[in-house]
Amino acid sequence: MRKRILTMMLPAMVGAAAYGQTVSLSGEWDFNMGDKQEYGDKITLPGSMLTNGKGNDVTVRTKWVSSLYDSSYFFNPAMEKYRVEGQMKFPFFLTPSKHYVGTAWYRRTVDVPRGWRGRSVTLHLERPHIETTVYVNGKVAGRDSSLSVPHEFDITPYIDFGGSNEIAIRIYNGIENVCVGQDSHSVTDQTQGCWNGIVGRMELVARPVRHIGNVQVFPNIGDKSIRVQVALTGRGKGKPVDFLLDGRRVKRVKLAGDTATVVIPMGDDVKLWDEFEPNLYTLQTVMDGDTVSTTFGMREISISGRQFYMNGRKIWMRGTVGNCCFPLTGYPPTDEESWLRIFRKCKEYGLNMMRFHSYCPPEAAFAAADKVGFYLQPEGPSWPNHGVRLGRGMTIDRYLMEETQRMVREYGNHPSFCMLAAGNEPAGDWVKWTNRFVADWQKTGDRRRVYCGASVGGGWAWDSGSEYHVKGGARGLDWDRRAPQSADDYYDQLLQPRNFKPKSNDDVNDTPILAHEQGQWCAFPDFREIEQYTGAYRAGNFEIFRDLLRDGGMASQAEKFLMASGRLQTLAYKYEIERNLRTRDYAGFQLLGLNDYSGQGTALVGVLNVFWRDKGYCTAEEWRRFCAPVVPLARFPKFVYTNDEILDVPVELYNAYRETLRGTKAEYSITMDGKRIAGGVLAGGDIPVGKNNELGAVHFDLAALTAPSKLMLTVTVKGGNGPKAENCWDFWVYPAKVEMPATDGIHITDTLDDKAVEVLKKGGRVLILAAGKVRMGSDVKQTYLPVFWNTSWFKMRPPHTTGATIDTRHPLFKNFPTDNWTNINWWELVNKAQVMNLREFPFGYQPPVQPIDTWHVSRKLGMMIEANVLGGRLLMTTMDISNDLDRRVVARCMRRAIVEYMSGEDFRPTLTLDSRIITDLFEKQAPAVIMFTKDSPDELKPVLK
Repeated sequence: MRKRILTMMLPAMVGAAAYGQTVSLSGEWDFNMGDKQEYGDKITLPGSMLTNGKGNDVTVRTKWVSSLYDSSYFFNPAMEKYRVEGQMKFPFFLTPSKHYVGTAWYRRTVDVPRGWRGRSVTLHLERPHIETTVYVNGKVAGRDSSLSVPHEFDITPYIDFGGSNEIAIRIYNGIENVCVGQDSHSVTDQTQGCWNGIVGRMELVARPVRHIGNVQVFPNIGDKSIRVQVALTGRGKGKPVDFLLDGRRVKRVKLAGDTATVVIPMGDDVKLWDEFEPNLYTLQTVMDGDTVSTTFGMREISISGRQFYMNGRKIWMRGTVGNCCFPLTGYPPTDEESWLRIFRKCKEYGLNMMRFHSYCPPEAAFAAADKVGFYLQPEGPSWPNHGVRLGRGMTIDRYLMEETQRMVREYGNHPSFCMLAAGNEPAGDWVKWTNRFVADWQKTGDRRRVYCGASVGGGWAWDSGSEYHVKGGARGLDWDRRAPQSADDYYDQLLQPRNFKPKSNDDVNDTPILAHEQGQWCAFPDFREIEQYTGAYRAGNFEIFRDLLRDGGMASQAEKFLMASGRLQTLAYKYEIERNLRTRDYAGFQLLGLNDYSGQGTALVGVLNVFWRDKGYCTAEEWRRFCAPVVPLARFPKFVYTNDEILDVPVELYNAYRETLRGTKAEYSITMDGKRIAGGVLAGGDIPVGKNNELGAVHFDLAALTAPSKLMLTVTVKGGNGPKAENCWDFWVYPAKVEMPATDGIHITDTLDDKAVEVLKKGGRVLILAAGKVRMGSDVKQTYLPVFWNTSWFKMRPPHTTGATIDTRHPLFKNFPTDNWTNINWWELVNKAQVMNLREFPFGYQPPVQPIDTWHVSRKLGMMIEANVLGGRLLMTTMDISNDLDRRVVARCMRRAIVEYMSGEDFRPTLTLDSRIITDLFEKQAPAVIMFTKDSPDELKPVLK
């Protein structure tokens, strides 16, 4: 191996737990913040400066370790009240109480037992951040800079056995030496924060001078054995080494040198490890009383074509991205119970894997995933972009390769560690570098995992050397361009991924692809979450968003906005996930994400919040209908029908269970208002593991449905040896022929023209059909689908809305069946439709159809308003209910409902407006949104090497 960035590191005991005599170093330490080794303060470890309230006050001059894509905060007058020292709040990420990047000193004394003389003494620091220099009794004992594995130092030569020993640790948490990139989740203030401190186990460990330094276990499920590689460290003669499998001695060997390889049979009744049966074994390697315990599983992950296999059986990945967001502490937990809670929650929501975005979690994560049966893809701790480049001779080239090697040595025995990528979305000559990265791992012969160069978006080049690809492109929904349906898939994009370079006309991709960061559909903030921030970080961003909503006169709408946007978010995830599941040869997906992301502008992309708690609009049971090992899928060609049509929907089954489903029974039912109106039996029997297992089709004559109706198709599959699977889809039926009510007594126009003014002054009724006509609100871009990621990080890239809340109590909706949110039947009415900016309307007014603006602005928007104007009654809408009504049946139904409402006694607006407010909607332009800066101020940028 090439020389490390920081040297004098102990050849650590890795990949297993070593049992020796220990002295804990947890507790109070002397502390100093700064370059000088002068101690005038105390700090508690394990912990960070931030969790101890140490560091500099946060100000507008704080140099964050991150990119700030929208720096308008620093000069926007509306943000001035949040830039007050001592009361700082930031809209783009959580607000820490303190911040510090630099050198800090930690010191304490420890008594080392006299009985340890003649033994090797190791200082174990599970997770320091970032660079450590250790001094024992005033002498340098070693240095390290790993972001991924424990820092361990042989301090034997410096110890006063039987006496008091001073241990001082200098920690530097700047990123320029490791050069991982300022947005890497291992260091960035967008996620865990660039903290300074030490967390996890801190202890002295005494072991024999000649002891076991490395144990690696390589399962072979073909011949039911394990190959064990043992390496000794320290001077002295080797002694017999015993191997105990689950407490039973199975082998004894004597090592002639420093290394040995032994093969241990596991027996004919060996139990395999996978997501369904996470069977674990414990191997104890013992020499001269020195015991190393290694947990492993008998499993083999492999690839053939575009398919993953686990133990020879096809598997598909249903994953989410772990972003290293832990607001209570600012760093990932090192206890197993915390990770068990996270992985169990993921499995509760039908997932079976997690990708760790540009970081590697502590040992506890792997141990928990082993027990739960959860596949992990840790990454090298780098997002080598935004100033850092791979393959350009920067420090990252060497550091990243060495970090992943250390990760494999430390955690490689864990069966959950079955995938590895170098990092996220690199820049530079990254294809050449990552191809070499994968090739180097292939040369090691370590087939305990599969290898990917980097996880990348759709615009990145194709890295042909990867064994599998985490790649954007074949993801998303195209419902901004065409009406919703569930019949299409991504197959063509798998064969010819974006930037794929075929070698011939018939050359296609033949490697597995996982959808990179699939989803990113947003919901409105849940302000009830604010009280959950009881630790190192405060939700200042949520407080800003709450203020913006209040200042816009919409505080009362907070929960309605959350629920309406959340239901739309869930719907978008449902249909994107289903599109992935029904795509032949698609290996799976990695969501971004099941839970929220606190930084990068505040990306509220999860149905769970950042604490992995649900927000109240989607339960695990509802989510598992479309995301689980077994999922029924219906290929709707459309979701809006007329009653002169026949419903004809093919149905299939995604079976990613561990085996063929035996003797299944598949049924369907169609319900309306909770009552069953039709049903039947689909194909059943034995259904093999795989995708696109045809179950038949649902046929239903819609003629009897003479009124606008919302219906639900439910498909249920039961098997004697598998889980019950049930999925459902809303669809709508409207009359094929509609007699429009007379409009006598209603003046219909597209603006507040002279005739409309005349009618209103006489006490008449005016309907303004203003689709495409308004200026006040024309800067707000609305599509049917919600905000992607957030409008801050992407500089107000459309769309700007996250659905709409609908007042179903309004009498207009007596004849227009609707939910209180924009379900699919609203697509015709809202997709690319204009909204009105109601900034001049009374403060407390809420329109009956209210689009939900980006939480970074929270403009009061409407698509329908009604008011008493000039003595008459006016209703105005920006929904297009005029054009192509023969084809646009929902718009036709809405027009009928509006006319019937305006013609009746229920049309009695409670709001009175000056006519100028209506005119301003056509003539005035709303103030511009100041959110278009491209970078952070130069003086706040970190220095990179």
